[in-house]
This record gives sequence, structure tokens and C-alpha cells, in this order.
Amino acid sequence: MNSRINDAVLRLRGMGRRDAGMVTSEYAMGIIAAVGFALLLYEVVTSGQVRAELQDIVKKALSARM
Repeated sequence: MNSRINDAVLRLRGMGRRDAGMVTSEYAMGIIAAVGFALLLYEVVTSGQVRAELQDIVKKALSARM
């Protein structure tokens, strides 16, 4: 009988400890990481070589015959 009670108590304790989301510090770190990645991506895309390649791709797509 004690075994059943102990099992039930352990299950109830586990239910109260479920973590369904992030805490504020985790959100802050996630935002900082996302902004850093966005800045890096922006710098890469706006660099001269990449910009020229992207313009070339767009020109080829627009001048393609259908």
C-alpha cells in the first residue's frame, strides 16, 4: 500500500515541475542571438560580391524567355 502512495506522490510532484516555456533570460539570449545572426546575414547580403551575384540572378530571371 505504501508503494502505491509513494508512486502517486512522485507522479504528482512531477506534474508540478513541468516546464512549458522559456524564462526571461532565455528569451533575452534568444533575441540577442537572433539579432546577431540577422546583422551577420545583412552584412553578407549587402557586400559587393554577393550583391552583384544577386543582381545577376535577378537579371537572368527577368530576361528569360517564356
